[in-house]
Amino acid sequence: MSEEGCEPAQGERGGVSKWVRLNVGGTCFLATRQTLCRDSKSFLYRLCQADPDLDSDKDETGAYIIDRDPTYFGPVLNYLRHGKLVINKNLAEEGVLEEAEFYNITSLIKLIKDRIRERDSKTSQVPVKHVYRVLQCQEEELTQMVSTMSDGWKFEQAHHQIYHNQMKRTWHNSKPAKRQPHTKTQTGKGGH
Repeated sequence: MSEEGCEPAQGERGGVSKWVRLNVGGTCFLATRQTLCRDSKSFLYRLCQADPDLDSDKDETGAYIIDRDPTYFGPVLNYLRHGKLVINKNLAEEGVLEEAEFYNITSLIKLIKDRIRERDSKTSQVPVKHVYRVLQCQEEELTQMVSTMSDGWKFEQAHHQIYHNQMKRTWHNSKPAKRQPHTKTQTGKGGH
């Protein structure tokens, strides 16, 4: 439960209440001690046990003040409540991981790291898209042009050879055809 104003949690018959108020980054959350104590190594467990080594202030309503982002605390608290990790689409898993690490909730840390690893492996399996740049140059300019390609473009020989042959054909075909007499020179067996 999250609320704007924090009211003191009343104990049953003047004793310690089963409810604990947390003021996380100015937003108040109300949770049971049982929920907050699910992980015995966590900061929240120590907070509920009134650990003397834990310096924790309370606000005027008696809520423990925690200087953390309330947006990312919500999924952490809900995980402690029901054991499932539910993260809104607009929240980064890395942000929830940061909070899980701060509160030292080991099972949640492992779960989020596994989810991030799975997400990252899916994105790395996306096929790489290639962008090709077609170079137009004379045959004698080709070497110089390739040697100046230092802007991250990779020269691919196979594509070059195909394009080079096409360009050579195009260049030769664009010359006006010379009429040559029908002689043995064309067949390569003699002079003009």
